[in-house]
Amino acid sequence: MDVRKTIWDPLRKKEVALTPEERVRQWCIGVLAGQMQVPMHLMMSEAGFKLGGKQFRADIIVYDRNVQPLMVVECKRPEVELTQDVLDQAIRYNMVLDVRYMIITNGTRTFICRRQGEGFTFMDTVPTYNEMVCQQQ
Repeated sequence: MDVRKTIWDPLRKKEVALTPEERVRQWCIGVLAGQMQVPMHLMMSEAGFKLGGKQFRADIIVYDRNVQPLMVVECKRPEVELTQDVLDQAIRYNMVLDVRYMIITNGTRTFICRRQGEGFTFMDTVPTYNEMVCQQQ
């Protein structure tokens, strides 16, 4: 009998396979909802979009109060190193999403970036949702 472990995804509102990456995604949803105070109804996991005619999926997108993308989160398995390639992946997603914030994480290391002009800079502190929304205006 094939017994697979699952975990409840509160954003997709269903049980999903508990892969190492999914464990990181669910941990990150907890941080977003808890420490960062992001309302659950303004997050989406495994959000699909097109870029250059190809279909992509962002691990998590956080939306502002006008339901416009505010942050994209890229989650990797814990053993995946957070390299420039991972950051570039999130930056490519931003070509479509036009977000103000990005997070890349493997559950062990996490980097938060904020858009500054045409680029992104790394942040030293973790912003709350209200701080992110107020910075946007």
